[in-house]
Amino acid sequence: MTDSVDRLYEDVLAAKAADPSVSRTARLLHSGRPKIAKKVAEEAVEVVIDAMNGDREAVVRESADLLYNLVVLWAASNVHPKDVWKEMNRREQLFGIAEKLTKRSSAAKAPVTKARCKVAALRSRQMQKRR
Repeated sequence: MTDSVDRLYEDVLAAKAADPSVSRTARLLHSGRPKIAKKVAEEAVEVVIDAMNGDREAVVRESADLLYNLVVLWAASNVHPKDVWKEMNRREQLFGIAEKLTKRSSAAKAPVTKARCKVAALRSRQMQKRR
């Protein structure tokens, strides 16, 4: 799979120079990261809905759409697939291939921002209210 994602990524990069009036990928890239991110979210929701409905074929089709839009978002965000594969390999070494880092582990590596501090403060207040 990594080969096809890598090929798709290279094609997406090539589409940056294409005419948006003839290339859907160029049009999406020119619309900016917020629009691309919205497309990723829409496709993810479609996958979830189709999975909940038990429609295997639709899950396959929508997953391909999700991967396409995710690769476009990577290209717009200057993220190369090899960086994602490297992170997946790192996680496999730590936890095994089927495990995901906990939010706490991920947060330890992420820089602290005002938004993160606000979320932490809000969570702390919510926990106090529950007691």
